[in-house]
Amino acid sequence: MSFKKDFLWGGATAANQFEGGYNEDGKGLSTADVMTAGTYETPRHITWRNPDTGETGFSELKFGGGKFVPEGAQAAVLDGEYYPSHVASDFYHHYKEDIKLIADMGYKTYRMSINWSRIFPNGDDETPNEKGLEFYDHVFDELNKYHIEPLVTLSHYETPLNLANKYNGWASRKLIDFFVKYAKTVFERYNGKVKYWLTFNEINCMDMMPFVAGGLLDGSVQNRAQGAHNQFVASALAVKLGHEINPDYKIGQMLAYGQIYPYTADPADQFKALKQMDDTLFYSDVQTGGHYPASRIKYYEREGVKLDDKPEDYELLAKYSADFLSFSCYTSNVVTTHEDVGQDAGNLQIGVKNPYLKTSDWGWATDPYVLRMALNTLYDRYRKPLWIVENGLGAVDEISEDGKIHDPYRIEYLRENIASMRDAVTIDGVDLMGYTSWGCIDLVSAGTGEMKKRYGYIYVDRNNDGSGSLKRIPKDSFYWYKNVIETNGESLD
Repeated sequence: MSFKKDFLWGGATAANQFEGGYNEDGKGLSTADVMTAGTYETPRHITWRNPDTGETGFSELKFGGGKFVPEGAQAAVLDGEYYPSHVASDFYHHYKEDIKLIADMGYKTYRMSINWSRIFPNGDDETPNEKGLEFYDHVFDELNKYHIEPLVTLSHYETPLNLANKYNGWASRKLIDFFVKYAKTVFERYNGKVKYWLTFNEINCMDMMPFVAGGLLDGSVQNRAQGAHNQFVASALAVKLGHEINPDYKIGQMLAYGQIYPYTADPADQFKALKQMDDTLFYSDVQTGGHYPASRIKYYEREGVKLDDKPEDYELLAKYSADFLSFSCYTSNVVTTHEDVGQDAGNLQIGVKNPYLKTSDWGWATDPYVLRMALNTLYDRYRKPLWIVENGLGAVDEISEDGKIHDPYRIEYLRENIASMRDAVTIDGVDLMGYTSWGCIDLVSAGTGEMKKRYGYIYVDRNNDGSGSLKRIPKDSFYWYKNVIETNGESLD
């Protein structure tokens, strides 16, 4: 056998990109609800309003630091603008149909997220929204009906908007208590329905996308460092609390991971690749490893960062690290110190083009070795169970004249990646818990806000402008992946 008999095959979505129902049944606004759509060529924007002057406008959702709204303004929904998260794929009204479809594929697990502002509409409310709690009760009951194990992310790119506007999001330590209260509410409510939890999605994106990952309106180096620290502490407290509520809970970290290759044998290129990998692994060194690495402490000293911290923070991080490490991994990147080498294009990509690899419609390299590289790197470093919770191919899918969606390019990508994952397990001895490929049902792209960039095994009839019937249609990859699950990864043909 290549994989354990209880290997958790499935797929993954996120509430802010999939759920819709953005203002129904008492849900409050989140940071995702003020982000417009973009494309491969054009960025997404955050919309804002100045409550004193009434002025409104748009700020580019740029990567890295800086201020994301003008001084005195607040992120806000503006009349007449299109926000893809508001309806998304409308899981809110299609959850029974969607869960039936993934059950038909044989899913063992389904990774999803709870929308924090559906439970606490403002984030700092005294009491939770019962209608929001009831919705997820229905979802978990439906999953249980088909014996599908939920893997639930507590915060996946949707900080309650009030917390962003009122406190500058996770830059404030106040959010630690708000998050722990939220975690306690859902840990207790869904005890017996959910066993596997993740605290923060792609926590290391605080460095690259602080508004998205942490609700920061001001993403200075200081605020990003503080935001990451506050999330580390909140995660450790959630692990502590979760184990007190149910010792069988497994509460993991979620890391955005992409293998970094140096472009040449030049030692300067080798060192640059090493340091960029260190920037990623800093987050798992803290959240899974339980300590701040010396390199990050020195970096903060150079940048003049002064954390608002407490001695007990570090005791919590050491004692209540993640039970397992989950991660997203789609691609690899190439970096160089040589200025005569052109930079690569592509959404969210860094570095230069790898001449040995093909690229997707969105400029992402398709690397058949990347999962094996990632699994070995992370398992060797932390010696904790791993879980691949995002991996997949975003592509343009078209309905053919026969009414079907033929996506051999997706099957080819997945075949290579699952084979790479299998080698890491069978040849290298990596302890791997499961595999939930990303966007198993078409959803809104986090990077571009598009529906056109499709990942799913199931097509959703919705377009970039919000038009479409929302009809679900299985693609060829639906039947291919069903066979993979049935054979526990033995058959990839």
